[in-house]
Amino acid sequence: MERRSFVRSAGLAGVLAAGAAPAIVHAQANIRWRLASSFPRSLDTIFGASEVFAKKVGDMTGGKFQISTHAGGELMPPFGVVDGVQGGTVEMAHTAPYYFFGKDPTFAIGCAIPFGLNSRQMTAWMYEGNGLKLMREFYAKYNIVNFPGGNTGAQMGGFFRKPILSLADMKGLKFRIGGFGGKVIERIGGVPQNIPGGEIYQALEKGTIDAAEWVGPYDDEKLGLNKVAPNYAYPGWWEGGPQLDFYINNKAWDALTPEYKAIVEAAASHAHVDMQAKYDARNPAALKRLVGTGTKLFRFPKDMMDAAFKASMDLYSELNASNPSWKKVYEDYATFRRDENLWFRFTEATFDDFMQQQRL
Repeated sequence: MERRSFVRSAGLAGVLAAGAAPAIVHAQANIRWRLASSFPRSLDTIFGASEVFAKKVGDMTGGKFQISTHAGGELMPPFGVVDGVQGGTVEMAHTAPYYFFGKDPTFAIGCAIPFGLNSRQMTAWMYEGNGLKLMREFYAKYNIVNFPGGNTGAQMGGFFRKPILSLADMKGLKFRIGGFGGKVIERIGGVPQNIPGGEIYQALEKGTIDAAEWVGPYDDEKLGLNKVAPNYAYPGWWEGGPQLDFYINNKAWDALTPEYKAIVEAAASHAHVDMQAKYDARNPAALKRLVGTGTKLFRFPKDMMDAAFKASMDLYSELNASNPSWKKVYEDYATFRRDENLWFRFTEATFDDFMQQQRL
């Protein structure tokens, strides 16, 4: 029977009564994807964002779209996920884009660069500014379609065997630092080491490195870094608002129906918000526990911060002159950062400063 004849026979009311709209999703084919993470399963908040995403996709499709999540090293090395998605070995990944600055420094802008956007500003740039559009244009050359996949918020500055009292203390210091921030550490005298999360403790314990940063109190406590390096620095100026991303192979994405694409987009934004909320809720108690067991907090000295800021701005100017992809994205990012900080200066910063001086 022709469709037109069927609709005339059944009538519009009959089609609606039969639940045609919900049936659109239920009629989709069963799909199974694999997601490769760059993070160990023990870090339930950062790795957990991929599980939150996968569960939401399954729930919204009645179990017809299943995504299995795999910790770093299960399917491929933690830093191999871009190659895995680009080549179609897996349909998607969950990672920190700045891990791949060696391919192109532009990757880092999609995550965090030193003295960049904070988490709220990063989300605003992605969803309401040009961030998502510009990064997707960049990722297209890697066969990747990206979605924001969480943010840790501003991070701590890591665990050190000895506190940093001045810029001079950075000279020759072997520092595990993720991604692009290492370029600035190198310019101010340090020796950056890019080591996956699951290997940091052993490197610090054995003395292969002198200091290490990871995320913040909740995750850092799990890694136990305070047991071998008791001095805990702040702030993590290279990670004011690092965004995680879901990377999806473009062919796998294009093969989805519009309904499934909408579900993936909704699940990603849910996981994005959920991850930030968990860190904000769990970090305070973890910091109290760390200090209660002997961890000593120290603030990075001003001369180090000033040197790092200048080195960062010099680096960005050099990249603007040498890397067209970087220049295209960074110029928009920098304009957005300037305007956001002008606004936050009069609102968030002054409110936070007042509240943090009160006896609560």
